[in-house]
Amino acid sequence: MKDILIITSYFPPETGAASNRIFHLAEGLQKHSFKVSVLTPLPNYPTGKIFEAYKGKFKETTIENNIIIHRLWIYASNSKNKLLRLIAMLSYSFSLCWFFMWNRISKTVIIQSPPLLVAFTSVLFLRSKKRKLILNVSDLWPIAGLELGAFKKNFSYKLLEKIERFNYKHVNLVLGQSNEILNHVTSLFPEKDTFLYRNYPDFVPPKISGSVASKGKLKVVYAGLLGIAQGIYKLCKELDYSNVQFHIYGGGAEQNKIQIFISNNPELDIIYHGEISRDKLHEALIGYDLTIIPLLNRIYGSVPSKIFEYARLGLPMVYFGGGEGEQIIKEYNLGWVAEAGNYSSLNTVISKIESSDLELKNRERIVKTACEYFDFDKQLNSLIEKI
Repeated sequence: MKDILIITSYFPPETGAASNRIFHLAEGLQKHSFKVSVLTPLPNYPTGKIFEAYKGKFKETTIENNIIIHRLWIYASNSKNKLLRLIAMLSYSFSLCWFFMWNRISKTVIIQSPPLLVAFTSVLFLRSKKRKLILNVSDLWPIAGLELGAFKKNFSYKLLEKIERFNYKHVNLVLGQSNEILNHVTSLFPEKDTFLYRNYPDFVPPKISGSVASKGKLKVVYAGLLGIAQGIYKLCKELDYSNVQFHIYGGGAEQNKIQIFISNNPELDIIYHGEISRDKLHEALIGYDLTIIPLLNRIYGSVPSKIFEYARLGLPMVYFGGGEGEQIIKEYNLGWVAEAGNYSSLNTVISKIESSDLELKNRERIVKTACEYFDFDKQLNSLIEKI
């Protein structure tokens, strides 16, 4: 049985794409006879506060689903103050260093990036000719931060670029969730070994018989992080509600603004449902006509994992983010595309959707496409050949 260690900043019971992605990877490797260990902070995302069940703990080690999970101390914060966010990342990096000093580390290590500083700490301390380091890159930082307006091209940005390049240079294999990520890596290090590792979900597609298009207004849903990048607050303000009832699930930085907006505009057909478990969310989602997958700005390298998850649910999509995600929607005929950042285009696209486009046969076709082209097990088997 081959040992493998996964280092990540997100892991269940935390919710979200990053947590689900790493959990499925760990679970998949364990089922393929790997002895899997996970290093992760005490759960705190997305609230920026240590979850109630873990408060007062400095470290906790448990075995869940035959996976050894080491949860380490972190100064948790989701503050908009950059210094506090930096302190939070540095605190987890400190805990990692302490763990590396006092524990035997596997010969194969998968490191999640971003956060860049956490990945940098892991690569710096663990690089060795006797150890295989694999960097799993889900977003391109600091480029994504620049496009989101979080960074400016100054000394700090140049320092982050150097850290990014250090991470790529000193690992054996780079996994990227998009072709854009892999193209960026190989533009810097042409000989670097890379592998396209999409965020495919691992669940049995639900039975969707009986799902039909709503009569009257279209029941449109967004489910996920209510963060700055997704722009759900602006979406609430810009949607044309004459033919749309908008449902929202999730939590995050914009949650309070969204709830206040809904309260102040009762005439708008918006319903906020809060956060629910992933299983219950899947049950709820198949009852909607379609979903919107938005990005406030087109982010180079980003492909929302929602595309693959919703395809497996048979849920038609309106994609509103540009880039590689838009190409996937078009290539596999998963729904409709609106011009990124153009809310007039979005409303026009939604207004032209016919009820016949949302019928059962179309949903069944989407599920079939997902099972054929977005198969988690096939992808994992290909990855294992490279580990």
